[in-house]
Amino acid sequence: MIKLLVVDHHPVVYNGLDAFFKNSRNIKVVGHVHQGKAILDFVKKRQVDIVLTEIDLEDLNGISAIKRVKKQHPEIKIIVFTNQLEHVYGSNAIKAGATGFVSKKESLKTLDKAILKVFNNAIYVSENLANQLTFSSKKNAISNDFKNLSSRELEVLKLLSEGKRNKDIAVELELSEKTVSTYRSRLMKKLNVSNLVELIKMSERERIY
Repeated sequence: MIKLLVVDHHPVVYNGLDAFFKNSRNIKVVGHVHQGKAILDFVKKRQVDIVLTEIDLEDLNGISAIKRVKKQHPEIKIIVFTNQLEHVYGSNAIKAGATGFVSKKESLKTLDKAILKVFNNAIYVSENLANQLTFSSKKNAISNDFKNLSSRELEVLKLLSEGKRNKDIAVELELSEKTVSTYRSRLMKKLNVSNLVELIKMSERERIY
């Protein structure tokens, strides 16, 4: 029986998944948490095979959460289950350590299939994301500026867009304020903007979050 931890702050999501997998012969939901940091607390106390997580979490960016879980518990597999844009977050989630990326627009049967495939040591991604990962591995150029951002740059951009100060970002990402400032400057250069307001407006316009 695959032990599944659901990470999502929307009750309709985890209650729906509880109901869907209730009579499953292969998958059992062993718990659900609302925040990224709570994942580590949970897996210390309970056995978990797969973490099914939203990437947009309240206390910790999903990419950071994936990295921390994989660092401390490399045996646990992670599937991102989200409404966030695949072409922006998909490859970064996989590079961070996730072994699956499923859009919430997909059916629950598709999610079930993804969980079984990941449990059996395979990666589950859409055909489009698979192509994107292939192009990335070949170092082909990607036209969209946001696709060229690293996972860490996306983390910093998300937190800046939430109105957090460099000091707060440094604490959350376990970086120095100087390093955060460097990432901020790099983001402005890569996205060709001259100030923080333009940076945030651009990310909102492109619907990154």
